[in-house]
Amino acid sequence: MTALTQTFRKAAFVTFAILATACTSAAEAASYVMFRDPGCGCCYEWAEHVRAQMEAEVIMREDVPMEQVKATHGIPDDLVSCHTMEVEGYVIEGHVPAKDIERLLRERPEGVKGLAVAGMPLGSPGMEMGGRIQPYQVIAFGDFRMREFSSYR
Repeated sequence: MTALTQTFRKAAFVTFAILATACTSAAEAASYVMFRDPGCGCCYEWAEHVRAQMEAEVIMREDVPMEQVKATHGIPDDLVSCHTMEVEGYVIEGHVPAKDIERLLRERPEGVKGLAVAGMPLGSPGMEMGGRIQPYQVIAFGDFRMREFSSYR
């Protein structure tokens, strides 16, 4: 093997390593878009939960009426909550724990359009109230209508 071939191979390997690292960093630093009502304070707390647990940037938008956001994303009426987030082609409605979002992104179940926690249950991420917890479910919704994804008590 000539010195020129060895130099070319080393340069190719270094270039590949740099590109792989850049792609991995880009995936880890994914940005998610959260639509919220300007009058709701718990949305900030939930966004902080997602940032901390998923190491993601959460971009907040208040420029689209929430009724329009819910209709555009096909949120079932009985699952509506105070904020809606777009995550890698999925819709996250309400106070869904980050670990459920991570599971959704890892498993990518067939037919699932998104996850939702209806309302604003105490003890869910962003709704912490001194240790008080209301039982709640994370619901997967999509073509099949709705089914339980996880449950918290």
